[in-house]
Amino acid sequence: MKLVNIGFGNIVSVDRIISIVSPESAPIKRIVQEAKDSKMAIDATYGRRTRSVIIMDSGHVILSAVQPETVAARVDDDDEEDDED
Repeated sequence: MKLVNIGFGNIVSVDRIISIVSPESAPIKRIVQEAKDSKMAIDATYGRRTRSVIIMDSGHVILSAVQPETVAARVDDDDEEDDED
């Protein structure tokens, strides 16, 4: 199982991630609000501004204070390390 750091020591399974998106658009804001209403949102921002939204295959929505590009780069770095092993 591959894990990726999404900020502040929080770690998520790479195999369960469907997408990593920016929270700026109206459809993503709607997804986040629906997840909060149904108790499927996980806030990993530690009170900071939400910079990325991670959508999981279980229906959970994870809010992170790390940029989507940074999370994606960390996922790619984990893949490259596994290829070398």
